[in-house]
Amino acid sequence: MAGLKYKILVSVAIVLHIAQFTVGYSFRNCTEDPNSNHTKFLCIRHQAKNISAIIGDLPPYATTIIISINLIKHIPDNTFVHLPNLRTLQIDNNHLETIDNQAFQNMSQLKSLNLSLNKISNLSSSVFQDLKNLVNLSLNNNSVIRLPPGIFSSLSNLDVLILRQNYLNNFSAVAESVTHLSKLTKLDLCNNYLTSLHHSNHTDLPESLTTLYLCKNKLVTLACEWGFLSHVLLLDLSYNDQLPSRAFQGVDLRKLNYMRLRSTNVTVPELLNVSNVRGGNIDFSGMGLKTDNLLMELCSLLSTKVKFVKKLSLGSNGILSLRKNTLSNCPPIRGLLDLSFNHLKKVRCLHFLKGQDQIKKFTAEKNHLTSLMSCNRQNLSFPNLTDLSYRYNRILNVNSFAFHHTPNVKTLQLNINIIAYLDHKAFSGLTNLVTLRLDNNLLTDLYKDSFEDLHSLEILNLRNNQIAVLFNKTFHSLKHLHILDLGGNKITHFEESAFVGLDNLANFYLDGNNLKQIDSSKFKPFHATLEVLDLHGNQVSFSSKRTNSPFVNLTKLRILKLDAQMPHGLNMLPYAFFRGLNSLQSLYLTDNHIFSFAADTFDDLTNLTFLSLDNSCAGVMQLQPGVFKNLRKLSKLSARNMGIQSFSKEVFGNLTELQILLLNQNVMQSLDVNVLEALPKLRYLDLRNIPLSCTCLNSDLQNWTLTNQRVQLVLLYSLQCQDKKLQKSFYNFDTNVCYLDLGEYLFATTTTVILLLTIIPLLYTKLYWKLKYSYYVFRSWFGQHWRRLREKEEHCKYDAFISYNSADEPWVLDQLLPNLEGNGASFRLCLHHRDFELGRNIVDNIVSAVYSSRKTICVVSRHFLCSEWCSLEIQLASYRLFHELRDVLLLIFLEPIPERQLSAYHRMRKVMLKKTYLQWPGSDCTDPVKAQELFWNHLRRALRSGSSRFEEEDEGREEYFNQPPTDDDNYYLMP
Repeated sequence: MAGLKYKILVSVAIVLHIAQFTVGYSFRNCTEDPNSNHTKFLCIRHQAKNISAIIGDLPPYATTIIISINLIKHIPDNTFVHLPNLRTLQIDNNHLETIDNQAFQNMSQLKSLNLSLNKISNLSSSVFQDLKNLVNLSLNNNSVIRLPPGIFSSLSNLDVLILRQNYLNNFSAVAESVTHLSKLTKLDLCNNYLTSLHHSNHTDLPESLTTLYLCKNKLVTLACEWGFLSHVLLLDLSYNDQLPSRAFQGVDLRKLNYMRLRSTNVTVPELLNVSNVRGGNIDFSGMGLKTDNLLMELCSLLSTKVKFVKKLSLGSNGILSLRKNTLSNCPPIRGLLDLSFNHLKKVRCLHFLKGQDQIKKFTAEKNHLTSLMSCNRQNLSFPNLTDLSYRYNRILNVNSFAFHHTPNVKTLQLNINIIAYLDHKAFSGLTNLVTLRLDNNLLTDLYKDSFEDLHSLEILNLRNNQIAVLFNKTFHSLKHLHILDLGGNKITHFEESAFVGLDNLANFYLDGNNLKQIDSSKFKPFHATLEVLDLHGNQVSFSSKRTNSPFVNLTKLRILKLDAQMPHGLNMLPYAFFRGLNSLQSLYLTDNHIFSFAADTFDDLTNLTFLSLDNSCAGVMQLQPGVFKNLRKLSKLSARNMGIQSFSKEVFGNLTELQILLLNQNVMQSLDVNVLEALPKLRYLDLRNIPLSCTCLNSDLQNWTLTNQRVQLVLLYSLQCQDKKLQKSFYNFDTNVCYLDLGEYLFATTTTVILLLTIIPLLYTKLYWKLKYSYYVFRSWFGQHWRRLREKEEHCKYDAFISYNSADEPWVLDQLLPNLEGNGASFRLCLHHRDFELGRNIVDNIVSAVYSSRKTICVVSRHFLCSEWCSLEIQLASYRLFHELRDVLLLIFLEPIPERQLSAYHRMRKVMLKKTYLQWPGSDCTDPVKAQELFWNHLRRALRSGSSRFEEEDEGREEYFNQPPTDDDNYYLMP
């Protein structure tokens, strides 16, 4: 007991473990039947081997499970413990070999168990112990050799037990296993290896058993007690080719209503002599009664045994012909005479049945009949005959008055022959005929008097003939015809009055013909009655959108089939094509090549509940907004393989009653969850074989499929991502990144980029050299030059760095250099051509020169202003001036430069406003020599300022410079 509890707990844990990964309304290997009210599940063709994996996620309210065509080999204990409400379980067409003892535990409600078409060879005696309410058990087509004692001991409610096609050879064990089944009514043991019905002395079949099938065994005797089969009503012993007549001696078969002995070694005379079976309840098919003498002998024997016969079956006896009055001496046949599967070539107006005027049904199917002759001259009639069948023969022609001898026949079956000629008066006199089947023949023409006398006809089947044209008034007498089937012919058109008289036609089948046009006037005779119109597989097409609706008069039509028009389908649907179909409930447009559906295509179909559009487009389909706007009663929409690109609310949002939506094999990469939420009645959604992208575009859809409990998404866990190389499943692709506030990040990023793109050009224009200077300063600092460049000014290598353009080099060499380094001035100057370090980067040389000099003298001219290197040098000097607050920059203008030309050089303008600059005296001054001398004195004084090296200069020179400036001074000393 402890072990049992442990197993149960383990099973429950497994179920819960599976359930935690199956949150949404979907199942890994099964599909809930949408028409079963959430109770039936189909687990078919999944190639699964583990049954627990197949049904592990099914809900406990399941009542029917079909697990067919898989690879299951084993059913372990407690497999169905989580399905206590199961009523029907079908595990057929698998490779099932073993079933554990407690495999069906907790299945006390199960009523039907089908384990057929497997490889079961051994069964435990306790395998069915928990199935106390089982009614039907099928072990058909397995490898069961023996039944262990007590295997069915707990199946007290078993009604049907099917053990057909196994390897059972011990009937006594079988009988013992079922003897206590007080409700068993049917036992099928066909196709086993039983040799007799021998049983133990105390074993009886249940009194409830009325049907026993023992066909296709190896029976050579019955060998059972007198009353062993006394309660059996139907006994099939056919195809036991060694079973003799004497086997029935000593067996009580008085209650038997039907016994089948086809292909046995039993002879009729001996059987009737040795047994107490009632002759009228024996099926004499396949018992070698192929001659008239044998048949007449049978009739004589039956006449001594019974007063009448309800059914006389003489099929498969090889009968070639029947002479007149052959069966006349038989007891009255009050039901069926069956002569099927013989070799009859003629029936001669049933003259062999003379005197059998009580017969009601006659069947001569699958014989060699070639024609039905005229019977109006025969003084023979069977007024009680109501059912007549000549199906599956070789009848080529039916002559006039062929059924004159059966005036009251109601069902006449002439289908599946080769009838090419049907006389105008073939059915003359059949005023009571209700059903006429002429399908699958070679009829080419029908005439206005072909059915003239068939006033009571309700069903006329002319399917699969060679009819090309329907002439006027062909059906004018068929005022009660309810179903007319003309499918599978070669009809190209109807004459104007072809359907006159069909006042009560409800079902009209014209599928598989060659109709190219459909005209409303042709359907006018039955406009108030027609409910089903099948135009499947014709050649209907339209070249203009302004064609009048052919259905405008069919106000009662409920089902319309227009699918698979040949050769390329309906390319377009005309304007208001479905006008008048206000009662239509089902519309089939499958397998067409419609280029587009207009927004008003289905506007008139306000009562439509089913619409099939599968494979009905010529490529990629973009459904128009509002195309389904009036289909507010639609409950099922099948739109598979239509090339639909988008799933929008404008298209599907009005389908408020939609319950089943099939969208598999389309091309949309995403589905809007809001549209699914807008379909309040939706409960079944098929998205298989759709290239859903595993991106953030579908993150909401993934979340919806895993959390919704209203809509079943068919086989969600088998849906793959669009990129099959990734081998990802749609239900578990990573969506973590999708839950970031992408809008906020995108806004911030976009704003930053825009600002940068706006500011950078401005910075480039206004601060280009400052940025460039900063870059070079940083690079110098990074190269460990910074500390050396920032040495104290007293240790500077030069008194001044001269910044000039090469065009002004003569002035520097002829004027500046002699007056500052010569004539007793003793200033140390730094010049490009003389003092820059060879092989060193020019920028590094400039930076080093600026920071190795106490002052920087810029010799400004128009050439200087155009030089990039001069601009850098003044930038570096001005940086020291403004940012380090060091008086290091001196400007010398060699020539007058207008204010407007200096406005672009804002850095230089800033220096000029802050510091005094020097102007080189030109030739226009009154005393050039004196002016130049005064210029050099001012420049030398400016170079000495701020340096201790020049503090001992004479006081007279200092006083001179402290005197107020003269007019000449104002010329070269500019504020």
